[in-house]
Amino acid sequence: MTKIIGIDLGTSNSAAAVIMGGKPTIIPAAEGATVGGKAFPSVVAFTKTGELLVGEPARRQAVTNPDSTIAAAKRKMGTDYIYKIQDKNYKPQQISAFILQKIKKDAEAFIGEPVDKAVITVPAYFDDNQRQATKDAGTIAGLDVVRIINEPTAASLAFGLDKTNQDMKILVFDFGGGTLDVTIMEMGGGVFEVLSTSGDTQLGGTDMDKVVVDYILDEFKKKEGVDLSKDTTAMARIREAAEKAKIELSTIMETDINLPFISHDPSSGAKNLELRITRAKLDELIRPIIQRCKPSLEKAIADAKLTKSDINKIVMVGGPTRMPSVKKFVGEVLGKEPESGVDPMEAVAVGAAIQAGIIAGDVTSDIVLLDVTPLTLGIETLGGVREPLIERNTTIPTSKSKVFTTAVDNQTAVTIHIVQGERPMASDNVSLGSFNLTDLPPAPRGIPQIEVKFDIDANGIINVAAKDLGTKKEAKITVSSNSKLSKEEIEKLKEDAEKFSDEDKKKKEKIDLKNESESFIYTVEKLVNHDLKDKISQEQGIKISEAVKEVKESLDREIDELKPKLDTLKSIVNEVTTELYKNVTTESDSTQQNSGANEQQDQNNTQQNSESHSTDETKTY
Repeated sequence: MTKIIGIDLGTSNSAAAVIMGGKPTIIPAAEGATVGGKAFPSVVAFTKTGELLVGEPARRQAVTNPDSTIAAAKRKMGTDYIYKIQDKNYKPQQISAFILQKIKKDAEAFIGEPVDKAVITVPAYFDDNQRQATKDAGTIAGLDVVRIINEPTAASLAFGLDKTNQDMKILVFDFGGGTLDVTIMEMGGGVFEVLSTSGDTQLGGTDMDKVVVDYILDEFKKKEGVDLSKDTTAMARIREAAEKAKIELSTIMETDINLPFISHDPSSGAKNLELRITRAKLDELIRPIIQRCKPSLEKAIADAKLTKSDINKIVMVGGPTRMPSVKKFVGEVLGKEPESGVDPMEAVAVGAAIQAGIIAGDVTSDIVLLDVTPLTLGIETLGGVREPLIERNTTIPTSKSKVFTTAVDNQTAVTIHIVQGERPMASDNVSLGSFNLTDLPPAPRGIPQIEVKFDIDANGIINVAAKDLGTKKEAKITVSSNSKLSKEEIEKLKEDAEKFSDEDKKKKEKIDLKNESESFIYTVEKLVNHDLKDKISQEQGIKISEAVKEVKESLDREIDELKPKLDTLKSIVNEVTTELYKNVTTESDSTQQNSGANEQQDQNNTQQNSESHSTDETKTY
């Protein structure tokens, strides 16, 4: 069977692996190992002659060709963002496809045979648009993406936690170049299930690079009296040196930065930058950044409804986690040492290769991967209210359906508007798309039965269908990559859901009261004009109509104005219906008295009449 490769398509760096001889093996990049090891930079560039560069060659020329160099395209996946390079437009999927094409080419050279299938990893928070965009990038690159799995799931596979044959709670600490992701998973009975995800979209290894750069600038200014922060060429060299020093200090205690001819002063000539940095100094510089990881750790544990002592294993992923100070910090916060034995820069790719091997039959495993939805999925209903169907953190694949009805009489079409987010009002969430179910037979409001069904597959791709249960007519949609939802927006949606909870509650209460009022008006008008038209007095009819008018005039006002009007209408209707039933009871009593006058003549017949009346009264009420 053809080999299936595993790919870690990262924001800062990418890597790939394949099962060789029953074990996962990292696929070496054509340009050889870099400062990141066998992972290579997720950078794409076009030279002035139009040549395409990917990986380390693209990163090296970024200083001299910034306008035609693209990094971190993963951040734009699932959006309609356009990169304009040398009079050509490129979508994020196309840029990611260039990276995947390079991986495909490197894999074919390493394995010695064609490669056309892959398992690709994505962050646990990726929404449907971003997952679909990742699959599209694979297709553009000539790869059949047989499975998309979450990065923390892949990392857990890489550390062999599926082989322990015991139930456990695993915390995956993924500290990348630009983001921090903390995921808690549960493994039991051969099943990996994501319990919670948390993180910081503005925290990563580049923040550490920045504080090292600032330190270098300050030291040079103290020594030479020159500010290099406005010199773009010098800054590019310093950033590269800072990153290199940070990486080196993960394994050695001190390192030297030597940048000759970093600046030139006409009076004193060229100046060299020479600086020694110790690991202790680096730890001091990055301590505030590491401390910012703590809230994400605590939130992930709280969202999973666990305590720190419930965590059995800690898996570290991402370049910054190679640093001893980061490992120590996480160990101290959680009270146990992180797992070791797998390079954090390669763990996700290795895990993806293991999953690819399971699919290809190269690896024997009973493991089942269960990921979760990052945000709640639902549809927009009357009044703009979001009706949730699949809650956030629901295990996938999953399916859920609900039955809805029409809002007005003789409605022949309904629009199904799909939204994703945690806010009660549909407009405050992210729109994923909409479609129409048409040609419904005209009917009174509330009569048609329309079933809306959500299906999410193992890759997190959403399919939505709507069916009229009367005619069996159906319409459906597969949600496509047209949303502007990014990771930052997902985190903002979660924050907004908490921040605006009171405001949202009031807004939803207002909509609910309006819907209740309109529904009650409809019922009352139907009673007055049809069902009870000949049973109530003209005075009662006028009284109800005036109360209905006042409610209608207050529909768009605040709750404290509308609610009293609705309560008044309900009270009037209750008075009228109560009086109506009293009259029915009085007539009934009179009938019983007449029957009683003949009781002595035919007692058995009277008993039958009484029983018959009792049965009829129950049916009517």
